[in-house]
Amino acid sequence: MSSRSAQAAGPATSCWLLRGKDAGLSAYAPADGGLLRWTEQRPGGPDWTGPQFIEAPGLTHATLAQGPDSYIHLVTRRTTARGVELTHTTQYQTGRPFGPWHSLGNPYKDEDRARKVGAPAAAVGADGRVHVFVRNAGGGVSMRRQGKSGKWEGWKDLKGRHLLDAMPAAVAVGDRVELLAPSEKQLSRWCQDEPGGDLTEAEPFTATAAAGSVTGLCTADGRVTYYGCAPGGDGVTAHRTGTGTLVLGGMPDGGPVAALRTSIEGYDCTVVAHRARSGRPAIAACPTEGEADGLWWTETGEPSLGAPALAVDAAGRVVLAAIAEDGTLRVARQKAEPGLALAAWTRA
Repeated sequence: MSSRSAQAAGPATSCWLLRGKDAGLSAYAPADGGLLRWTEQRPGGPDWTGPQFIEAPGLTHATLAQGPDSYIHLVTRRTTARGVELTHTTQYQTGRPFGPWHSLGNPYKDEDRARKVGAPAAAVGADGRVHVFVRNAGGGVSMRRQGKSGKWEGWKDLKGRHLLDAMPAAVAVGDRVELLAPSEKQLSRWCQDEPGGDLTEAEPFTATAAAGSVTGLCTADGRVTYYGCAPGGDGVTAHRTGTGTLVLGGMPDGGPVAALRTSIEGYDCTVVAHRARSGRPAIAACPTEGEADGLWWTETGEPSLGAPALAVDAAGRVVLAAIAEDGTLRVARQKAEPGLALAAWTRA
């Protein structure tokens, strides 16, 4: 077992508990000089291996994304002797090493502007192409993505302005990719009109959300619901085209919200989790796109570091994960009883 522990800030994204092609779960957390990875010994648990250390010198931010093939893509922002650069690597099998690192460079050659590039977001389209987004030095968004051949295209300025300096939310919506980024007064959106096409600015949401708090979830064919935290911590929010903005209650600390769509007792449901102001994970569920009927939040477990994460394990159970204050991985799985009751938390 690695002697390293997770950083005091904890995960800066809720996308850090992922299910591989074999249905085994892997969890990732930032550590000094890289990341830690825990892996289920067998799909469905309960035992885990790790944490194993993934070296990434100069790491300042990291995000993970997964496509239909279940490959896990790790994108990092690093500060090196050469300046600030974005890098990418891929994990093809659960528990196996990542492949070679590939530098994605930086949208800018000018060193001062390059240092202003923000935390990356990533999404994988239905065709397996990775899209990487960053807030650029001008307060807009720059994108770099893989071409149809797999070779990376150059950086492209998607425009935008006055965006908050935090990780935006990128999500695959069927065959298309969307991006959402908060500014002080609105949530700016970029969408593809056709699979593999250019991303162009779409109608924004007139409400905004706390910087770095938003997570996108496909809740219907071709439609995304974005979950985040209201500025100032006044509850979890849901933003959806045609519905607008809903306030879902809760007492979030303003960090990333986790969201998962799954079947509970045969019903299509959405599970949402966040880190409460008490430091403990809080969880709620509702019928998918039925947030207007209200959510009932339950705080659970011990105080944690950073955002909690959600996944479905090989047995079809909802899994809630958090990094405890001692830097260890803690996991609670859904009980085999009606509703969304969680069993006792265990240490991985």
